[in-house]
Amino acid sequence: MVLAICDAELLGKTLSEGKIVFEVREEFYKGIRTTVEEAIYLIAQSTIVNMIGKRIVKKAMEKGLVHPEAVLNISGVPHAQIVKV
Repeated sequence: MVLAICDAELLGKTLSEGKIVFEVREEFYKGIRTTVEEAIYLIAQSTIVNMIGKRIVKKAMEKGLVHPEAVLNISGVPHAQIVKV
């Protein structure tokens, strides 16, 4: 299962830092609104995860789902990906 998840206030925004331009596109990230706890459950069930946002990435790190060194900060906003093989 593939999951794309973001903090709601980032939806539709474009973040840039240096050569990195990251669009939090509604076509990719918009879906059902959920609590952070429900999102963590979905992350644990997913094979591939693309996440962006301070709340969701912080919680994923707290739960041991993302290593802090795997987080990329873009304009102060953390982004992480998970691929389970």
